[in-house]
Amino acid sequence: MANEALARRPVHDERPLVGVRGVTMQFDQRRVLDGVDLDVVRGRILAIVGGSGSGKSTLLRLMAMLIRPTAGSIEVFGTEVAHIDDATALPLRKRIGVMFQNGGLFGDMNVLENVGVPLREHTRLDAATIDELAQLRIALVGLDPDAAAKFPSQLSGGMRKRASLARAMALDPDVLFLDEPTSGLDPISSDAIDELVLELKRSLGLTIVTVTHDMDSLWRIADRVALLVNGRVAVDGTMEEFAASAHPVAREFFGGARGRASRRAEHR
Repeated sequence: MANEALARRPVHDERPLVGVRGVTMQFDQRRVLDGVDLDVVRGRILAIVGGSGSGKSTLLRLMAMLIRPTAGSIEVFGTEVAHIDDATALPLRKRIGVMFQNGGLFGDMNVLENVGVPLREHTRLDAATIDELAQLRIALVGLDPDAAAKFPSQLSGGMRKRASLARAMALDPDVLFLDEPTSGLDPISSDAIDELVLELKRSLGLTIVTVTHDMDSLWRIADRVALLVNGRVAVDGTMEEFAASAHPVAREFFGGARGRASRRAEHR
């Protein structure tokens, strides 16, 4: 079974599942990323942080194979993907799940139909089997069974995040990309999403990349944090290493009032 295969994934293999080398991304005359080097290690949670407009979401979309870089190399599961054709990229993309910041759910579909979209697009399973697998993903992310019949407009913010996560998990991905998974949520809902992410890592051995500005979430879930400054990775290490970093942006980011409060809460 697919879930059994997930459970057997090695979680201590240090070889990167995604490797970024010298990546540059330019939109018209604006260079968003400028020579980025970064690895995504199997079985770990990597958080990407930085100021507004620092290129966090752009880097995530590049690693998730949603866009292509202007220059540089990106290896995904050992395959160079920066310039491959769509036919070659498709099997790799099927091993990647993405949860978008705004959820990205289709408003004219209920939750069950939304979660089933990747299965309908990328498998030859019959409708009944797709619905059964979608129900399993809905349960996996902690939604009640009756949520399956609801439309996105009928869901709370936290429920929409979970439904989006269920869809990202539809094809049993090897790597899960989360764009601001706790944005717009109250503290209780944010904590619940963090616990869900940690449980997915623990139970399924998932490799997870998240973009976040949530300091509490960083302390709670991140194995490693990469700070983007001026289009480059300025600091790359554990939260403890960030707290001790002499880099001025790291000190501002982690030494501000919110950063200090989050660190005190984590170490109580």
